[in-house]
Amino acid sequence: MSEENPVVENPLTDTGTPAAPEAPRPPLVRRLLRSRTVRTATAAALAGALVGAGTVAWRTDTLPLAGASAPCWDSLGSGSMDALFGDRRTEVDEQSLHNDPMGDTGSYGQCRVTSYEGDRARRQVTVNVRRLDGLRGTDAQDWPREFLSSGMVPLGDGLPGMTSSSRAWIALPQACTGRDDFTGPTVVDIGMGRADFEVSPEYTLRDREALTGALINAANGVIDDFGCSGTYREPRDLHPPVLWDTTRTSMFCGIKALGLPAAYREDLRETRASGEGGPARICEAGYDSDETAVRLTTVTDPVLAEIYSRDALRSGAPVKGSRGYGRIGGNRAVYKAVCQTGPVMFVLEQLRPTSEGVRFTFTRDLLPAYVAAEAERIGCGPQKLTFPAA
Repeated sequence: MSEENPVVENPLTDTGTPAAPEAPRPPLVRRLLRSRTVRTATAAALAGALVGAGTVAWRTDTLPLAGASAPCWDSLGSGSMDALFGDRRTEVDEQSLHNDPMGDTGSYGQCRVTSYEGDRARRQVTVNVRRLDGLRGTDAQDWPREFLSSGMVPLGDGLPGMTSSSRAWIALPQACTGRDDFTGPTVVDIGMGRADFEVSPEYTLRDREALTGALINAANGVIDDFGCSGTYREPRDLHPPVLWDTTRTSMFCGIKALGLPAAYREDLRETRASGEGGPARICEAGYDSDETAVRLTTVTDPVLAEIYSRDALRSGAPVKGSRGYGRIGGNRAVYKAVCQTGPVMFVLEQLRPTSEGVRFTFTRDLLPAYVAAEAERIGCGPQKLTFPAA
């Protein structure tokens, strides 16, 4: 994908393709008049519910103005709200969307919806709009831990994102948001409860469907609020929920020719790998599903791969490759490969020490084999890695 002339990869409704970056943007007054967030803030102010700078709060069952905007930038209509919260009373805290005035966090705004049964909070959903960082490395740790997990599946249908029953995200079109060097995509992400918390397949399917629908609606609301045209379609057929399974030691993480060394087989008895065909493939393994010990992440989307750029250059000892480079530390290794489709990131993490003493040796023992086998699987081989002399 060319960064100078980015391709908008989202399927669109018949409203047309996303507009190119607006330069210059429409006059301020016109932007304010058509902004859903501003209309929301105005309605709330007239109702006496405007609290704080740029934050709107209301109870959806007592909103005094007829025809007031839906929660989260006029995006979550009754269908999404009913699917997420049923008929419970809800309260909304919403920030207007604008660039972070400090310029450091990449945040545009947040919307939080909490449902109540009586006075007891029952469910909370949080929607964030943010530009993922690749220059300082601030989004290479916490964001992937929640939004790149083995329980996620691709949205499919050409949609640039992933979803599960507790977390989901989608990248906004670059033609709408623009993009600077060394930054990842601007994303809308949505979270509900604890990441990767699952009760049963029935609840997983129900919650995943509700969360995915809310994500698409929120993204479309943000695109409209940003003054761009076009909308994302809700995906038609998602992969089945991803389940934990007994580790296949001769084909670790489902990767052909990747064997699991005998020293780790006692610790890594169960494995789960995310659905194929999305912007990233994530595999996690551990003694059981409650004790994840290692994570292997292959990021094939070249823009999303940028969030690991700093780590590939500055996080540990250098690693040389036949067609790439990287770094390896005590419990994390990042390798950037040059592929036909653009940069691909291979990230290997050991989250807890092995049972044979307090040792973090997994990344060094498995990185060369993992990169070589995974690169071959995605058509990016051959890749041969060498470590610096000890």
